[in-house]
Amino acid sequence: MTDHLTLPSTPWLDEALTLVRGTERAGVTDHSIRTYLFARLVAERDGMTTDAGHRDDLVLAACLLHDLGLGSLATGSTRFEVEGADIAAELLTRHGAPAGDVDVVWEAIALHSSHGIADRRGPVSYLTYRGVFADASAETEGLDAAAVRQIQTALPRPAGDRSVIDAIADHAERSPAAAPPHSIGADLLRERRLAAGGAD
Repeated sequence: MTDHLTLPSTPWLDEALTLVRGTERAGVTDHSIRTYLFARLVAERDGMTTDAGHRDDLVLAACLLHDLGLGSLATGSTRFEVEGADIAAELLTRHGAPAGDVDVVWEAIALHSSHGIADRRGPVSYLTYRGVFADASAETEGLDAAAVRQIQTALPRPAGDRSVIDAIADHAERSPAAAPPHSIGADLLRERRLAAGGAD
């Protein structure tokens, strides 16, 4: 069976993995890795891997780093998607990535939760968004079923896992700027407070 679990070798990969593992909850890190593996399957399904402009390195960067805004490096100064995009941009810039590549990854991360927008902002944003929701919402229709099983077996998502949801709500609690009206952070924070019997 084809190995669908190997991450491509890049100059910054070890540092990026160390960063996400050291600053994010384990469940969030696993989600980020699965996001890339699913994004790669989406690219195969949609015939994008043979496109001349396909940039798997940028897809890897956006997927692997897309939830840095939920980790300990984030201050809660703005919504988690933007904060994570800023942190990722700093990492890539430090490794000498061209400004245009950094901007593409920044946009993909900043928009990764934006339904109806992310999938219209170029292939990296599209694949990052699709990878996120292939994992978070099991949107795997048309993907290689054997590859999906391989990913889910190697990096299982425990039943009832709320690590990403809880991390988003925790980040939103840090400041009003971290949970602007109608953002996913604001919505999840409101749900948490309602479940706890608090005011909306």
